Amino acid sequence: MVGCVVGLIVSLRATSCDFGIAPVSAGGRAKHPNLFDRWMYGAFPVRRQTFSNPLGSFKPSRRCEDNLNWVNCVNDIADSTDTDVPTLLRNAPSSVEFKKLRKRLLRQSREAIGDYGMMPGDASPESRPKWLVCLSGGKDSYTLLSVLIELKWRGLLPVELIACNLDQAQPGFPTDILPKFFEDNGIEHIIVREDTYSIVTDKIPEHRTYCSLCSRLRRGILYRIAREQGCEAIVLGHHREDILETFFMNLFHGGRLASMPPKLINDEGDLLVLRPLAYCAESDIARFASGMQFPIIPCNLCGSQDGLQREEVKRMLQGWEKASPGRLGVMARALGHTRPSHLMDRSLYDFAKLRPSESAAEDPGGEAEEPCGASLAMTAKLFAAE
Repeated sequence: MVGCVVGLIVSLRATSCDFGIAPVSAGGRAKHPNLFDRWMYGAFPVRRQTFSNPLGSFKPSRRCEDNLNWVNCVNDIADSTDTDVPTLLRNAPSSVEFKKLRKRLLRQSREAIGDYGMMPGDASPESRPKWLVCLSGGKDSYTLLSVLIELKWRGLLPVELIACNLDQAQPGFPTDILPKFFEDNGIEHIIVREDTYSIVTDKIPEHRTYCSLCSRLRRGILYRIAREQGCEAIVLGHHREDILETFFMNLFHGGRLASMPPKLINDEGDLLVLRPLAYCAESDIARFASGMQFPIIPCNLCGSQDGLQREEVKRMLQGWEKASPGRLGVMARALGHTRPSHLMDRSLYDFAKLRPSESAAEDPGGEAEEPCGASLAMTAKLFAAE
């Protein structure tokens, strides 16, 4: 092969015949009469191939643009060194598997924040909103705080974070763990003590669950703290399984389709309730908290009673996931893809006015699409109650 190429070059250089192409000069060189030199120095009208950016004509979708609006609004951290890393993240495991887990949690949290518009589009470094991040001392709230701190450190979350722990005066609750955790990691925080335990145990019989009253009392106190601190949102650590469990509890015991939305406004209309971990699996959160070695505080009140309906639903979901891996993810996606015309709620779809149309007669078997407004209303109602 090499010999053939060499022979071709030699023969071209030896060729002195003119094919009607006038010799040209290149860069001050003398004119070359032979065929090879004309090819080398531009005698032939060779089209030069230019490489353009394949994404030059790419137009992002509206959803992508909305996500980029809040992602690109702050570029505080251009370059980071080891000393810039928040104290909470410096002891993170360096294994490949943990890095993948950490990246997945960050990506899913960013997607939830962008999909549900948790970050206002007009946010700027001069006017950053404040978020009250609620910490109970469990794996979910620790992971939530860690994810938000890393997103903020990377310049992807232009908000001010204030960690908050509500001491509900439960017997045996260690009051020194969270203050030490906050101080060791340099986290701005506030700790409030309110005796809700005695109220719950006084109003609820022993054989009944404490969750409903306890959560209502706790939520009211957190709303008050958020207003006092000038926060526009309280941030909770509910994850994908929490949302699914609430959905099935409302379905089985409440007779309604409702769950916990990733973004909710309170009844007074002055505060938002955000759940950035809505896309994250509980198993990933547990592995992350274990790898980070967070000082987990066990709860002796919520979830510690026998025969709770939520625990039964949790075991049911775990059984489904074990029998069919990936089923929980499919069910979680289904909560965001509702079709009011295929349900039975007359307040969301006008079945009485439903009539066959001429276009449907011409195209038998086709299904009319429900109005976009009805779909949005149905999704809002699914997430209306907790």
